[in-house]
Amino acid sequence: MSKALRLSEKWFQRGLWLVAFIFAGFLIGLGSNIVSDLPRVESARALEDYMDPAASQAARAAIAKAEVDERTAVDALEQARMKLKVAQSDVSTTRQGFNNWLATRTATARAEQDPEVISRTQALDALQARERAARAEVERQEQRRLDSQQAGEQAQRQLSALEEGARASYEKALRAQELRVFGYRLALTLPLLGVAGWLFKRHRQSRWWPFVWGFIIFAVFAFFFELVPYLPSYGGYVRYIVGIVLTVVVGRWAIVALQRYLERQRAAEAQPDQLRRAELSYDTAVARMAKGVCPGCERTVDLKNPLIDFCPHCGIGLFDQCGVCHARKNAFSRFCHACGALAADAQPAWPTATDVATALAPGAEKAAR
Repeated sequence: MSKALRLSEKWFQRGLWLVAFIFAGFLIGLGSNIVSDLPRVESARALEDYMDPAASQAARAAIAKAEVDERTAVDALEQARMKLKVAQSDVSTTRQGFNNWLATRTATARAEQDPEVISRTQALDALQARERAARAEVERQEQRRLDSQQAGEQAQRQLSALEEGARASYEKALRAQELRVFGYRLALTLPLLGVAGWLFKRHRQSRWWPFVWGFIIFAVFAFFFELVPYLPSYGGYVRYIVGIVLTVVVGRWAIVALQRYLERQRAAEAQPDQLRRAELSYDTAVARMAKGVCPGCERTVDLKNPLIDFCPHCGIGLFDQCGVCHARKNAFSRFCHACGALAADAQPAWPTATDVATALAPGAEKAAR
């Protein structure tokens, strides 16, 4: 059809399609915001809402206290280990010095050094006592850390048991909430799809077709692209059921439309040539011939063959001669391409469908006789 349009008309058509897509884009943006905000109509639910408040609060407090106690025990344990390390180093150094001194005294065998032996032995005993105390402190802090870990694990097990007991109720409520939100989205998109179908059937070729097609694009996008990502696990049934229904409806419409089209074509091919010409618009005839098909029956015809003046399928005239210059021209053209003569000046104007029907009526035939 576009080949038969005027240049300005083509650009106007493209501009109107641009208007349709822009209109659809704004509608899609608005619809996306509405669909994404629909969950806000429902209050957000959490697993905590279905647990015993006192028990869960006590378990969390015990976990927090155990974590604090464990961190404190770890810090104290590090300090105790550092003190133990220092005490062990002092004992080792003192013992080495004492052993060396004992070796010297044994070599000299001097009796006046006996009090120093006692003193050094007492100092070494004191260092060893400090080492034992540091080791005991390390063990105490390790036990404290272990107790804190076990208390935290026990509180965590209690909290896990509370969560497990509340999970079934939480998941049930969450599924119900998802179903309600999905119902809101479905209640919003299904009517849009219905209105789009009605507009496609009744108004897709009206003077306001850019807005009609823009709304149709928006409705289809809203259902198949905005609704589908939010489908719950059981929402796939809805998607497939709607798809089946739409396929059946569209398929039935296509089958019925095809049968009606074929019936109209058979009826049109049985009519006289002049009546068929009267029912064909100029733009339709020129557009079909530009595609290499017969304007009457829409079957393929070799229009480049100069010997073909009539359709071999339905018999409608495709080419004739200009009444002024006798050039071979398109039978549907309003002007001769060779001399520019108006077709109506060279031959009688095409009669309207009413005129031909009236002329072919039985009463008119008798009057003509």
